Amino acid sequence: MLESVFAQIGMVLGLAVLGGVLAQQLRQPLIVAFIGVGILLGPSGLSLVEQRTEIELFARLGIALLLFVVGLKLDLHIIRTVGPVALASGLGQVVFTSAVGYVIALWLGMSPVTALYVAVALTFSSTIIIVKLLSDKREVDSLHGRIAVGFLIVQDIVVVLVMIGLTAYGQADGDVSMGWEALKVLLTGTAMLLGVALLMRYVLPGLLHRLAHSSELLMLFAIAWAVLGAMAGEALGFSKEVGAFLAGVSIASTPYREQVASRLVSLRDFLLLFFFIELGATLDLGTLGAQLVASAVLSLFVLVGNPLIVMAIMGYMGYRKRTGFLAGLTVAQISEFSLILAAMGLALGHLQQETVGLITLVGLITISVSTYMILYSHALYERLAPRLSIFERQVPHRELDDLMGDNNEVDVLLIGLGRYGAALAADLRQRGCRLLAVDFDPTTVQQHARDRYRVCYGDAEDSEFLATLPLQKARWVVSTLRDPGVNRMMLQGLRQQGYPGKVAVAVSQQRDVQRFEKEGVDLVLVPYADAAREAAIRVMASHASVESRGGEKA
Repeated sequence: MLESVFAQIGMVLGLAVLGGVLAQQLRQPLIVAFIGVGILLGPSGLSLVEQRTEIELFARLGIALLLFVVGLKLDLHIIRTVGPVALASGLGQVVFTSAVGYVIALWLGMSPVTALYVAVALTFSSTIIIVKLLSDKREVDSLHGRIAVGFLIVQDIVVVLVMIGLTAYGQADGDVSMGWEALKVLLTGTAMLLGVALLMRYVLPGLLHRLAHSSELLMLFAIAWAVLGAMAGEALGFSKEVGAFLAGVSIASTPYREQVASRLVSLRDFLLLFFFIELGATLDLGTLGAQLVASAVLSLFVLVGNPLIVMAIMGYMGYRKRTGFLAGLTVAQISEFSLILAAMGLALGHLQQETVGLITLVGLITISVSTYMILYSHALYERLAPRLSIFERQVPHRELDDLMGDNNEVDVLLIGLGRYGAALAADLRQRGCRLLAVDFDPTTVQQHARDRYRVCYGDAEDSEFLATLPLQKARWVVSTLRDPGVNRMMLQGLRQQGYPGKVAVAVSQQRDVQRFEKEGVDLVLVPYADAAREAAIRVMASHASVESRGGEKA
């Protein structure tokens, strides 16, 4: 074993980099690599690193910052914009997964308390991993991406409530009833929330405005606030995690939250590295051998059962099987919160180390497998689509309820209502064009619906969605999205649906014009170049008019 703490940290960081490179080549999240490095360095591996106070301190700071950033980025507006599906699928998945997982855990011979922990751990999905994978695939703003982010936020809220409940349960003993302890936690929590509300209203806005003159000071305050919040949470009888979460919530409504969140992400990820390595270092591979059957059963339930639960809920609510399938795949793994929950159960004396190892093993399996499932989600859907019809209603779907109303007459289908698209839509309406607009941003859809536009929420890359549009009646399909990949997918979908009209697409680069013209596009729009050309024509026309008037005067 390395005696020097500095040498231990150096060894940890060096091997973490190597493990991260390997994970990147295998297209795996870094969490898997870091837990693997912990196993390699721990007693089950080379025994180069043992649990040390310093590494544990870094791990606790990482967890505090994780919850702080979750609170900081808590945007209930996202839940509202995707409607009740986020709440229904999020809460429904938590309830059904917990119930079924509890039965499975009891069937595997676990005690009721252990089974409860395991069941709850199976319900949470990794916001960090899912958002990263969706971002890499450019699907965060797609319909299923928005829904997934919405119910991941619901899960984040639930996990905080679970931690509060576990705190109350852990503090109750034979002389104190669970009901009294719950009431005590409720009263203390109410007082804590009131204090946070007062700080948000009267103290933090002015303080942050003053600190924001120095970005370094603002970051220092954010880190200090997260740690102080964690301290306050623990002092009031909650956990560090709950306190850090509320500290983040307290400044989530300020205009500085995005800047603080973006700068803290790297520090959070760096410190969480030590949590995952510490977790891996505590695993005993000898005891994990006895958990292989249980881990296989639970992993299969998470990989298959969780997506099916989400698909069933979304299908019942009227969403198409494709949307339900793509959103459901995002819950086919357990999260870093599941591992934190297991560590908390161990600290409270509710769990044995073997159970923590079991949950960690399920995490390694499900995170590894679900990553490939999400990366190749579209190809997977194409293979499974014929067998998924049971999850789709035969009546009009919720996501298309407000699509057309009773009037299907359309001259132009406009895809994308960004600045350029909105300006084009306004001009077309002024010219008497019968317009149907499509956008994947629910806020934009709501805004234009209030302005009495015929507008719907949809994904231009989805050929099944395109099939629901009145393509046979539209003379033009105009895409103002300047992503060549998205436009090519849209063109392919239009061809599959036999669209007979004309197509216009927008591009950012002049070199893309000829490429799309070769692909059969009738009109290629280059917004900035077109605007510059129009401005030049108008300037020259005005100049000629001035010269003409000058000649007449002469």
